[in-house]
Amino acid sequence: MTWSWSTLLILFEWGIRLVMMPVVLRRRTTAQAMAWLLIIFFEPLLGLGLFLLVGTNRLPRRRIAQHAQATRVLDMIHRLQRSKPHVMRPKVDPEQAGLIALTENLGDLAILGGNDFEMMTDTDVVIDRLVADIASAKQHVHILMYIFHDDRVGRRVAAALIAAQQRGVACRVLADAVGAKPMFVELAALMSEAGVRVQPALPVSYIRRRLARMDLRNHRKLIVIDGAICYVGSQNIVEPEYGRGNLAWHDLMLRVTGPVSLQLQSVFVEDWFSETSERLDADAYFPEPRVTGKVAIQTLPSGPTYPTQNYQRLIVAALYAAKRHVIITTPYFVPDEALLQALEVAVLREVVVDIIVPRQADQVLAGAAGRAYYARLMEMGVRLHLHQEGLLHAKTMSVDDAIALVGSGNFDMRSFYLNFELNMVLYGPEVAAQLRYQQNQYIAKSHLLTQREWGDRPAYRRLFDDCARLLSPLL
Repeated sequence: MTWSWSTLLILFEWGIRLVMMPVVLRRRTTAQAMAWLLIIFFEPLLGLGLFLLVGTNRLPRRRIAQHAQATRVLDMIHRLQRSKPHVMRPKVDPEQAGLIALTENLGDLAILGGNDFEMMTDTDVVIDRLVADIASAKQHVHILMYIFHDDRVGRRVAAALIAAQQRGVACRVLADAVGAKPMFVELAALMSEAGVRVQPALPVSYIRRRLARMDLRNHRKLIVIDGAICYVGSQNIVEPEYGRGNLAWHDLMLRVTGPVSLQLQSVFVEDWFSETSERLDADAYFPEPRVTGKVAIQTLPSGPTYPTQNYQRLIVAALYAAKRHVIITTPYFVPDEALLQALEVAVLREVVVDIIVPRQADQVLAGAAGRAYYARLMEMGVRLHLHQEGLLHAKTMSVDDAIALVGSGNFDMRSFYLNFELNMVLYGPEVAAQLRYQQNQYIAKSHLLTQREWGDRPAYRRLFDDCARLLSPLL
């Protein structure tokens, strides 16, 4: 019996479909499974190739074991925290007790009082403060970044690190291997020659010995200086015009001091250990916590090393806890069904919900997938604002006059399920008021979208957005 090439190809493609069906269905949400099956059944060879590259968010056992080992190294931090009960159990509104407990159980880090912070929204101001703090560093500077670019901003920070290293300050840079790829061509070599330790995070391996999925990225933005001064938020070390000059990024960063610095240091130490197997457990890295203010803060790191999608759980829980007003800013809003339901329930409870997104996205598919949800959001009663200036890159959420969330996590599937993210939850009316003031500045520069206006879009744009939405569980 002679088989034609076309017959063999058909049999091979059906073999892929049948074999991949149980693989795709295993340990995935229904939406994710349906999206993958759509691709595989439509084009088996392409679907198989994509699945092998980006089809799972599992990390290799070695890295998960390192996560657990690094956590044991950080027991010293918990001993320090237990020795200061007034820091460990700060006074907060009793109504926030449930959310505080949830955040602690999700991220394994307790709420800490005695902190202070400065909120900054100007890239140049952030870099000026950072360079000055590096110049004043006495023991160490730790930088963890998704993007560290070889441009004016990147070289300025690199020069500050080199100068600090030359006067005896231990400087370490951990930058995502993909997001910071241009930096590793030349700028990393200049820093390394001066003694600065530069390490790529999650290096891409095409034979996948170290990383099970090539697009799992470390999206965190964190800087720790002498274990006492920290920068955390949405800003990378890159010029705001990065990518496209007409879409200058608008970010929001916190400069934090106080006992919570120990938790942020622990995040860097764990990520550094996971990439280098070097233990940074000397007392110098975790100095005695110093009370600098009255702000209660919780740290929530998230990513594939945690057993649940903890950042997504926090966002959903905060929406259910809201009573009056919620404002969200994010460059990418691609919600899952749980988030959509939480938004709908909040509006039905007469909570005012404002979402601010950029008028124009810098990523075509993510932007289109997000736009596909605009009609449903407006039908729910969510007020949708399109920011008109550049790319609104700040990732924030304020809830009533009680909670402010600032960090690196977007409100999309990638930040919920794939990337390593770092977010901070700050409690108190003064903190929430500061964030809400800045969010209102964004609203003032935005256009309030209407259902009628959105319904008048050309049919081809609606079709493109709806097609992109089919892939939203994978974005």
